[in-house]
Amino acid sequence: MAMKYLDTMMTESARSAQKRYYGHAANITDSPVRDPLGEAEAEFIAARESFYLGTVSETGWPYVQHRGGLKGFLRLLNPSTLVFADYPGNRQLLSTGNLSVNDRVSLFLMDYPNRTRLKILGHARVEDARLHPDLATQLSNPGMRARVERIVFIDVVSFDWNCPKHITPRYSLEEVEELVGSLKVRIAELETELRKTRTDSGIATA
Repeated sequence: MAMKYLDTMMTESARSAQKRYYGHAANITDSPVRDPLGEAEAEFIAARESFYLGTVSETGWPYVQHRGGLKGFLRLLNPSTLVFADYPGNRQLLSTGNLSVNDRVSLFLMDYPNRTRLKILGHARVEDARLHPDLATQLSNPGMRARVERIVFIDVVSFDWNCPKHITPRYSLEEVEELVGSLKVRIAELETELRKTRTDSGIATA
């Protein structure tokens, strides 16, 4: 675990709960100002097709939004900066509104087949895509008719890899097709061999 993550999340109320239930509390010392993302995190992020984004409104209510796109739509500009394109949607702009009053965000990135999850804390800002035309072009999804309306920049504070416990493996259609692809090839080979054997033996085939 990157120490800044635990230091950031370990509040006095959390320590009090630890003392109440377990008799002692975690003590975090010498944590860095931030934990930059490394090569393992960069590779994991680049392979994701979705993530969950948590923000908090001015009324104190948390809001979690699912974000999806092509692999790599959440991009690492540098070890401490993530960025993704924001398109016109249902026009509620709940996350955008929340970030205008509280820039703290929490990201959950899931790899269900491998039962792996990466949590990221950061400060986000939303900027008009017209201010960054080149970046907007780089981030745009060619399969979408809508244009990039906003760009979200996330200044990464820290991250944490979670254990695989209780993560149920789930597979996308693409992943299933990849897994069964070799089986389909082998089945076709066996069917060809079976037809040849029947032909050589003079057995009629349907």
